[in-house]
Amino acid sequence: MGQSSPEKLIVVTIESNGIGFVTINRPKSLNSLTKAMMTDLAQSIKALARDDSVRVIVLSGSGRAFCSGVDLTAAEDVFKGDVKDVESDPVAQMERCKKPIIGAINGFAVTAGFEIALACDLLVATKGAKFMDTHARFGIFPSWGLSQKLSRIIGPNKAREVSLAATPLTAEVAERLGFVNHVVEENELLNKAREIALAIVKNNQDLVLRYKAVINDGIKLDLGHALSLEKERAHDYYNGMTKEQFKKMQEFIAGRSSKKPSSKL
Repeated sequence: MGQSSPEKLIVVTIESNGIGFVTINRPKSLNSLTKAMMTDLAQSIKALARDDSVRVIVLSGSGRAFCSGVDLTAAEDVFKGDVKDVESDPVAQMERCKKPIIGAINGFAVTAGFEIALACDLLVATKGAKFMDTHARFGIFPSWGLSQKLSRIIGPNKAREVSLAATPLTAEVAERLGFVNHVVEENELLNKAREIALAIVKNNQDLVLRYKAVINDGIKLDLGHALSLEKERAHDYYNGMTKEQFKKMQEFIAGRSSKKPSSKL
């Protein structure tokens, strides 16, 4: 099933396998974002989050770039708008989305595009792809999390270099630093994203949603409180399971074991 926004600058396609694809589709402008596109992207993510047929979301950009940031010809309209309006905020909607979001990064992910990439749960990037933070270069204050998220992933010293000096972070370095999951050839980008998405789709959907939540919520805490959070949610999960659910779990494990040779620990 396919559907798209009226202007087709944000294109949404839903596959029968449970994967929802969102494409930023303004290639002639390197997928720079207007206010209308930001709202459309936010609402597209929100709609997929609510669609029970969708289990994983893949976000990509068409042409030579993932997203080159905000369209600076309309910067005042964007930056002086209601920045607290979550309905038109794509990053806010991505952070609210309970389903896994895979970012497929080609070419450049610049400033706002970088922040959108940071809001994804996993990243696949093409060889030579670059992440750039030009907030300091253009006198733009970050408001989608770049100043806080990047340092927590790649370390504060490297993050300071990337942001204060506007130094490009290549996909290859980003992979070594644990920001990017996989670096692939350009023609393999969406195939790799789909491969990961299908691996997620095959798993228990309820547990996938709960697992994403406990990881993302735990990152915000110190280790001691994060471990307590995991234990608390595990107890709530198991206490809420019925005997029938436990039986199905046992049957599944038994069926899987019968198909493979037993392994010794």
